[in-house]
Amino acid sequence: MNPLNLKKSFLSLICFVLISTYSFSQQGNVAINQDKHITVLLDLKKELNKDETSSERYKIQVYSGNRAGAYSAQDEFTSAFGSWHPSMQYETPNFKIWAGNFRTRLEADRALKKIKGKFPHAFIFKPKK
Repeated sequence: MNPLNLKKSFLSLICFVLISTYSFSQQGNVAINQDKHITVLLDLKKELNKDETSSERYKIQVYSGNRAGAYSAQDEFTSAFGSWHPSMQYETPNFKIWAGNFRTRLEADRALKKIKGKFPHAFIFKPKK
C-alpha cells in the first residue's frame, strides 16, 4: 500500500471520529420543579414505614428463654447496640428478645453479622401477623 494512501486513510479516520463525536454530543440543563409539600409527604411516609408491627420487615431474635434471662439479655443488648431497639415478646412458655426492624434481608444480614459476636445464637426471621 502506498504511504500517501495510508496517510489519507488515517487522516480520514481521525476526521470521521472527531466529526461523529461533536455532531452527536448533547448538552442541556435539567430543572426539577416540585411542590414544596413533597418533602413533607416523604418524611411522613418514612415515619409510617417505621411501623414495628409490619410483617414485611425482618427482625433478629437475640434470646429465647425465661423472664430473668430475657431482661438481662435485653439490658445487655441495649448497652452493646443502642441503635437497634430491642423488644420483649412472650410466646408460651418463652420470653423472646427481638431487635431491629429491617426492610431488606441484606440490612438484616449486616446487622446479624455485628450481633453474632455478642449473641451467637441470634437469627433473622419475619414475624407473622
